Amino acid sequence: MLAFGISGLPPDGVDDEVFLDSVAEAGHRAYELAFVHGFPWKEDRCERFGALAEARNIRLSIHAPYFAILTSDDPEKAVHTRSALEHTMKLGKAMGARVVVAHTGYTRGRTAEELHALAVANLEVIEPKVRHLGVALGLETTGTERAFGTLGDIALIASEFGFVRPVVDWAYVHAMSGNGLTTVEAFESVIAFLRSEFPGWAVDPLHCQFTDNLFGPKGEIRHVPYGEGTLRVGPLVEAAVRTGLQMTLISEAHDDASHQRIHAEVEAALAGARPDPPREGTRPLASGVITFPAGVRLAPDGDGWAPVGAVHPLRITKPDKVFFPADGYTKGDLLQYYASIAPLLLPHLEGRAIVMSRYPDGADGDSFYEKQAPSHRPDWLPVAPLWSEHRGEPIEFVTAPDVDSLLWIVNLGAIEIHPWLTKAADPGRPTQAIFDLDPAEGADWEQVVTVAGLVRLVLQRLGLEGHPKTSGATGIHVYVPLDPIHDYARVRAFVEAVGRMIVAAAPDVATMEWDIGSRTGRVFIDHNQNVGGKTIASVYSVRPRPGAPVSTPLVWGELDEILPDHLTLATIWDRVARFGDLFSPLLEGTQRLEAAEEALGID
Repeated sequence: MLAFGISGLPPDGVDDEVFLDSVAEAGHRAYELAFVHGFPWKEDRCERFGALAEARNIRLSIHAPYFAILTSDDPEKAVHTRSALEHTMKLGKAMGARVVVAHTGYTRGRTAEELHALAVANLEVIEPKVRHLGVALGLETTGTERAFGTLGDIALIASEFGFVRPVVDWAYVHAMSGNGLTTVEAFESVIAFLRSEFPGWAVDPLHCQFTDNLFGPKGEIRHVPYGEGTLRVGPLVEAAVRTGLQMTLISEAHDDASHQRIHAEVEAALAGARPDPPREGTRPLASGVITFPAGVRLAPDGDGWAPVGAVHPLRITKPDKVFFPADGYTKGDLLQYYASIAPLLLPHLEGRAIVMSRYPDGADGDSFYEKQAPSHRPDWLPVAPLWSEHRGEPIEFVTAPDVDSLLWIVNLGAIEIHPWLTKAADPGRPTQAIFDLDPAEGADWEQVVTVAGLVRLVLQRLGLEGHPKTSGATGIHVYVPLDPIHDYARVRAFVEAVGRMIVAAAPDVATMEWDIGSRTGRVFIDHNQNVGGKTIASVYSVRPRPGAPVSTPLVWGELDEILPDHLTLATIWDRVARFGDLFSPLLEGTQRLEAAEEALGID
């Protein structure tokens, strides 16, 4: 629950392996490399150090140089500071670090709005270069009035950039609050604010820093040996245990004796702290087999349960029913997964009709698709009425604009979430083209990756960007975000033309044969997924297979390094914390097919 570590650099002349052995022997489970004055290490040493730390189960982070800020308004300096931040994050990737810590910048007489605009502008420049690295950018809270970066400021920036996280320097918060962090309740109030302003996966675990300090009316003056100031770590640990917050706690003390005293107090507090007793009669939604961020509790509601804090009258039934027998995962685990992933998933469902893929008895039981919203749906759950030529009348599809709606759908046993490719307001014009790469009998993952790479190559030659995700089964889906201006026929014709080109170039690995028996040993490129009314498992959808795999966004460069069954509702959280939403470009559209159609000879 709490990984304690220290900040610094290995002493000159001490072998990295020997140094990390000493870190582990001291009981430290984290280490933050203080690259605060520059870059003392090359990428190859970072890579070796990261491998040694991983072998000892030590979490790594890097503190970027102090000059690597986001609020420089001098164009030449801004290039320098952005380059430093980008380079630190690349070193972090080589090292396997979870987070790179950086200061946001200084006020210098500028307003919070001006500073926010500068930070956003600088992040927009580096985002395409760093968002796929798998290293979160942790913006450190401010400790003086002359610096920019309150938790509120960081929350606004993080809402625009999925790879940004808050890093709480408790000494800074203590200084800015004027000796405010002296009780368990004071720490709990900051934790409550974090949980209100950031999604659970972004702050659980929370990367934070700790030391004692002296401060004045304008904030921190300096760090002091632990015990000489008024900040104590015991109440923080107790607050974290009470609230169930996971933390990586880095001691930034300037002397070994303070490191040791802070660590000893952490251990003592952990031994004596107890979680908050649950509200009488409530229980966790999940089974406890998996650690989820943003845990939901249930209160009795007739012969069912109601999520504590739900906005709408929502009733959960049979949360302990086993839904994935091979793994012991329950319906409550499935519901808790969707509650925790909702901040990433809901934007991809916004305004879309959903087809429910229902498994009332779990992944091993019978299933069926349901389009029409059930008659017992609550009045607060909105529907999308879409015309059905087959029925001669509209079908009212369910939608999921919020967490409560999503949980109501999943409570029906909807393991998978299948949204339309169009928005309900314009049901004939898809916002994405999909290449569904499905390995036939005798084909393997390596072949799927090969075909996905060919799709990427053709898209690049056509001036288009595609984004891969695991299907959650054995295949890969490549999504091409589009402006909603093309009808289904044009989108399908485009995908078919690209597919035919790939099959012609690589007939041994790719096929578009409609006869299933003729596909053996090859990867089927299914262009007919791009048809009105057809749906495909959403990004972040769980699939009804052993292990509860999740349809997960990937970085192109990692396709041949990762296996889809490794990405499950239990294992996805560290990845989400590192990458944020790799599918966020799908929310922006901004691509058209005219030039590609001309290049492909499509009329």
